[in-house]
Amino acid sequence: MCSESFAIRFLIEILRAIVRSLAAVVRQFPDCCTTRFSAEEFKGGIRAHQVHNPAGKPKQIALDNQGRTIRRLRAQLATERRGFAATKKELEETQVALEASHKVIAGLTEIGLSMSKKIERMKVKKQKVRANHVEFHQKFQARIHEAEDSMQAQHLLIEALVDEKDSLLQTIHGLQEANNAPAPFDGDWEEEPEEEPEEDEIEDIPLGEGEIDDEYDIF
Repeated sequence: MCSESFAIRFLIEILRAIVRSLAAVVRQFPDCCTTRFSAEEFKGGIRAHQVHNPAGKPKQIALDNQGRTIRRLRAQLATERRGFAATKKELEETQVALEASHKVIAGLTEIGLSMSKKIERMKVKKQKVRANHVEFHQKFQARIHEAEDSMQAQHLLIEALVDEKDSLLQTIHGLQEANNAPAPFDGDWEEEPEEEPEEDEIEDIPLGEGEIDDEYDIF
């Protein structure tokens, strides 16, 4: 915007200079404003005026200088116009690029917001998973402790049963000794000796395949 206002002001100053130059020409040649002449006639009249009036040579020099100034200003004006057009084109391209950049930024912002939401959801899920894991671990540890307590109780119960069995065995053994009766079993779980049959009742019995000898059957 600053370059555009500067170019406009510069063009206005150039136009003002051209108007001033033309006004000076009109003031020097007032008769030319009422009569239409061709360019050649105008130049010829000026040359004739210079021949008949040698004092008009400085005016001609001034006119030539003004003409050169006008041409230079016109060329400068054309250059400025081209520069203004190029600047305008650059501004338009910059505007298009800015709009594209704004669209890209808006798209990236939307993507960033979406990613932030996904990250938040993932954090919530992670917290839930961690809480579930902690709860499962606590339950698992509780079950382990319950199993250990149960095993300990069973072990104590087994020890109590063993002690009770030993006590019962000792009681039975004492009772049998008091009654002079053989003990059916002792602490080593020994079997009672079987009574040997009489000699006249022993027979040789052949052992068949798959049969178990009663002599080796301990049950």
